[in-house]
Amino acid sequence: MIYLGIDTSNSPLSIALAKDDTIIIEETSNLKINHSLTAMPAIEEMMRKAKVTPAQLTHIAVAQGPGSYTGVRIGLTIAKTLAWSLKIPLHPVSSLKVLAANGQYFDGIICPLMDARRGTAFIGAYNGKDLEPVIADQHSEVKEFLTQLKELGQPVLFVGIDVEIHGEVIREVMEDLAFFADPQHRLPRASNLIMLAQQSDEQDVHHAVPDYRRITEAEANYIKVQGGEG
Repeated sequence: MIYLGIDTSNSPLSIALAKDDTIIIEETSNLKINHSLTAMPAIEEMMRKAKVTPAQLTHIAVAQGPGSYTGVRIGLTIAKTLAWSLKIPLHPVSSLKVLAANGQYFDGIICPLMDARRGTAFIGAYNGKDLEPVIADQHSEVKEFLTQLKELGQPVLFVGIDVEIHGEVIREVMEDLAFFADPQHRLPRASNLIMLAQQSDEQDVHHAVPDYRRITEAEANYIKVQGGEG
């Protein structure tokens, strides 16, 4: 089995190929470059380096959000197109769970975080031992989420490139329960995405949709125009 993993859900780009239990190649970039211009060429170049043809792929793993609206759509569109055209299984995985996997085996809770502006974040909480959700992925006011997290009374490892944006409030609320992943462990890893995909069920290509965890700006504006009625 050969898995292709694609994560474009936030500003970093991470892609990987794995054959059975071996990672063949993985490439991760934190350059602020539009994924619509770089993702597919990067995938093609990676496969060329690995001497893997599209016909050899057996599974596609993709980070399905939450995260950047555009980034999530790009990754899922590429993944769905490849899975449909090659007639192979598609495995969407939570983008936050992919980040949480960077801290697996931490003795406590892992909290992946992506900034969503205005004091909010896409955020969740996972058990460090088995990566099972402790608090579901959500779009939340950060301080409110941290207050809930602190009530669990366990040490928490924060992961993600946006952690320091909220570092001050994290330290203020969590105090000595807060731990921070080293910089090299804050980027999403497509190898982790593939690992999680191998443990998950496939999803019908036509039913796979982005997991935004909040309404789009266009939807919010429509609701506002309609007088607040959803």
